[in-house]
Amino acid sequence: MRTAGITLLLFASALQAEPLTIGAVAPKLAFTDIRALPRSLADFGAKKAIVLVFINTGCPVANRYLPTLQTLHKEYAGKGVQFVAVNPAEEDTIVGIATHAVQYEVEFPFVKDFDGVCAQALGITRTPEVAVLDGAKTLVYRGRIDDQHRLGGSRDAPTSTELKDALDAVLAGKAVVTTETKVDGCPITFAKARVPKAVNYSEHVAPILAKHCWECHKTGGMGPFSLTSFHQAASRAESVAEVLKDQRMPPWFASHDFGPFVNRRGLTDEERTTIADWVRLGAPQGDAAKAPAAPVPAASPWLIGEPDLVLETVKIELPAAGDIKYRFALLPHIFHDDTWVSGVQVLPSHPRSLHHANLAHGSPFEGFNQKNFITGQEPGGEAMIMEDGAAFKIPKGSLLGLEMHFVSTGKPETVKVKVGLRFPRKPVQRRVEILQITNTRFAIPPGASAHRVSAVRTLDADVVGIALAAHMHVRGKDMTFVATPPTGTPETLLTVANYNFGWQLPYRWAPGTKTLPKGTKLECVAHFDNSPFNPYNPDATATVKHGLQTQQEMMMGFFFYTRAGEKLGLDIDEKTGRIRR
Repeated sequence: MRTAGITLLLFASALQAEPLTIGAVAPKLAFTDIRALPRSLADFGAKKAIVLVFINTGCPVANRYLPTLQTLHKEYAGKGVQFVAVNPAEEDTIVGIATHAVQYEVEFPFVKDFDGVCAQALGITRTPEVAVLDGAKTLVYRGRIDDQHRLGGSRDAPTSTELKDALDAVLAGKAVVTTETKVDGCPITFAKARVPKAVNYSEHVAPILAKHCWECHKTGGMGPFSLTSFHQAASRAESVAEVLKDQRMPPWFASHDFGPFVNRRGLTDEERTTIADWVRLGAPQGDAAKAPAAPVPAASPWLIGEPDLVLETVKIELPAAGDIKYRFALLPHIFHDDTWVSGVQVLPSHPRSLHHANLAHGSPFEGFNQKNFITGQEPGGEAMIMEDGAAFKIPKGSLLGLEMHFVSTGKPETVKVKVGLRFPRKPVQRRVEILQITNTRFAIPPGASAHRVSAVRTLDADVVGIALAAHMHVRGKDMTFVATPPTGTPETLLTVANYNFGWQLPYRWAPGTKTLPKGTKLECVAHFDNSPFNPYNPDATATVKHGLQTQQEMMMGFFFYTRAGEKLGLDIDEKTGRIRR
């Protein structure tokens, strides 16, 4: 969850020479939300009071107070009071603070105070210290929550409730009696200036970009621009440093406490510091001969290898602007026999027009059936490529159907979507199966900041896990997968702590490493943010139910697996995907 501290002083905001005094109006405080977006107090709208509570993930006193703060939030939210957990700890990442909120079941927003700018401006020195601002953003109280929890231990109940007293006074239009108290908590260590190391692009930066960035940021890649040359990287040096500082890139939204997952993305602390130092030094090139060679453009767009069968939709005309309702297409091919595939890929002719697509099999009479999901094409997703000996079965008599969510690009587009299938080259021993842990019967109330929706499925056999994936829409906040075996304790398999509709990643285990026994209950717990603070929320006043459109919601967890010990011994014709007779 946490990483060692990194100081990117080049982007640090100027700090006030003196901390804010009681009775003074707070400056325009800026922070970063769990979606890695820049935010400010104005994003909360008009409030009678704002409680900024400064915490970190490792302070035991702060953690003991989180249930108290959640209780206070529930008591005062309806009275016009906004609670915000502000994390100034240099070692805590955005994924870490999002995970912190999930684990402690706290509903109010958690935000990141990079470089401790907000804390220092408000005179905050410890966690959990609070600053209370009234409706005019005047600082009316700074100090402890109450006197229940201290570094040396806790009492059963507090004997003084300074935060609650301050809120009651503000709401009653009275002066706060006790305006400052000392905080018995953990001191905050603020970043200190340091001299950057001597680094250059060729020897130090390019290898990092090659390892973490070139997969997408290359000619023909998913990224909006290429970073495979010195001039490309240097011209965007400040942008690169900014997205690394804000932890927007590389995209990864799962807690590092669980897994491990073989496709995990993320720079080390040393790598982030190297990029920061390079930018601070003016982005020097160094000896060009020492830079790694740029990647060779792929000869084919097919990541699965050249497919053995390609199916294609008709031309789909898209408008230049506006919301585009989901489109559906049945692909013109009937599978007259059971057909086994080792690779499946959805390939649009214009990738930026297709936000995501789901592929499923079904009978000619039922059309697209989400229950028969095979794979999809999602932002940040991967082609479905199975290891040797494993394959997915398309049942006899099936058609393939696509559910497609297109987005407007600013001009009319004409798009076709292809589906490529590659048949196994080696005998199939294991059938890849997909368990959907889904709930379609929910109603998210207006304004709810962390509405809980869950679903449970039970394994009918001993299995070997392949991967997990989450799908929600723009109100999706987080999703956690928990496995509870028939005997033993529950195990958290994955927490997608800051779900991002724009990056729907799979989370893959190393082959053969994750086994679960028959009778294991797989529970999927999701939270949805229907509050005005959600920057992507179409309408915070709406009650939101299950539906296909983006303004509706979905709660879908996917578990990909094979059955343990399975040895099918199927000889597959590599030209047709059928079992040889």
